Amino acid sequence: MKTVAEILKVRVHSSIISVTPATTVLEAVTLMSDTDISALMVLDGEAVAGIITERDFVRRVARMERSSYATTVGDVMTRNLITVGPLDRSRFCMQLMIEKNLRHLPVLEDGKLVGLLSIRDLVKDVIAEQDGLINHLEQYIRGE
Repeated sequence: MKTVAEILKVRVHSSIISVTPATTVLEAVTLMSDTDISALMVLDGEAVAGIITERDFVRRVARMERSSYATTVGDVMTRNLITVGPLDRSRFCMQLMIEKNLRHLPVLEDGKLVGLLSIRDLVKDVIAEQDGLINHLEQYIRGE
């Protein structure tokens, strides 16, 4: 299994897209839609303040009939984040995501945000690893 750093290194889109707590929810969901992502890190300067996801929007804005024009990200974001580090292994991250029902894990190194790992990143890694194992076993069976 790879480390988080190895997984993030090969991602096509490695930049972290973020908003501030003062950003309106409308601006945040528009940014998510325009960039085809489902979560944004919320930064207060360089400090991680939280994360806002499509789930947060549905549960804390749309379902509660709040105005996405008047509601700020700071009002509805998830604050108490579960994070991982660059040296954590993908299996650990998958277990954490399953146990905590998460789709995204912020990656912190020395308290600084260095990436955002998604369940999609981990699934791609598992599939690649299994493909490699299958190829290796097929070669072994053929005597290569």
